[in-house]
Amino acid sequence: MAAPRPPDPVTLMVGMLSGRPDVFDAAEERLAALFGPIDLRSPVIDFDFTDYYEPQMGRNLKRKFVSFERRIDPSKIAGIKLATNGLEREFAAAGRSVPRPLNLDPGAICGSKLVLASMKDRSQRIYVGRGVYVEITLEFRKGEFRPVATTYSDYASSAYIEFFTEVRRRHLAS
Repeated sequence: MAAPRPPDPVTLMVGMLSGRPDVFDAAEERLAALFGPIDLRSPVIDFDFTDYYEPQMGRNLKRKFVSFERRIDPSKIAGIKLATNGLEREFAAAGRSVPRPLNLDPGAICGSKLVLASMKDRSQRIYVGRGVYVEITLEFRKGEFRPVATTYSDYASSAYIEFFTEVRRRHLAS
């Protein structure tokens, strides 16, 4: 019988989505204040995978990811999701031109997978407390990140996977 042991730390990453890429700099400052220094930044990537967010966020959306130097206990992801939701509310209250100027998607990367946190329950998601669920979005198999059946198409794209692979490499090197 296996004995319980503490989990290995993971690398926190946050996906940012906005129609105004200038918002990313302000969001990065706020995220760094909460979670420590940023280790890696993705380029700004066109988000043309779906029009789901247009009613709240407008058109011509862009995506950017950041990962953080400090490793975290994976059980902290629920609190992190609540904190990023609070940041989204702050940006919305700042009187921007759309109801939701910023979407923040926190997740965690380790050697075997990338998980994302969500406030929405779905069949593939596991409840982790405080109204937050997580799901495996990518698994690392046969030397690369691979989508699972429920992976969003943007997270399966080569631009995203390239960034996540570098985050994973740095995670394993630390």
